[in-house]
Amino acid sequence: MIAFIQSHSDSKLILRTIFLLLHHCYLQAKVKRQPPTVICYICGREYGTKSISIHEPQCLKKWYQENDNLPKHLRRPEPKKPEVRTVQAKGFYDLHALNEAAWTSAQAQLVPCDICGRTFLPDGLIIHQRSCKPKQGK
Repeated sequence: MIAFIQSHSDSKLILRTIFLLLHHCYLQAKVKRQPPTVICYICGREYGTKSISIHEPQCLKKWYQENDNLPKHLRRPEPKKPEVRTVQAKGFYDLHALNEAAWTSAQAQLVPCDICGRTFLPDGLIIHQRSCKPKQGK
């Protein structure tokens, strides 16, 4: 930086360069890292790593209640928590692989509409089918 100042006599260029460097440092200091999130393997929503352990038992309980109220042809097998092996010797999970497996598990819970093909959770499919009409050709 000092060599740059000594080699340039244009004070506006020097001030502008210093301003840009300071501004860049300020922005770097302001960037806050978001805490990692984990996807629920039942509903597919994102939660913090601490709150997922509270959410999953509640979500599974709700899943059982909703599944028991469905007609027999729409009932699903219980979702299984995906197993992801540890990656490092310290025992940390590969969060990306864990989230990918959880998302796939949550998407497997969706049921397609017989009329339009869109996918829904079974309780949502019942509501959707009340208003879904086949497209009429011209």
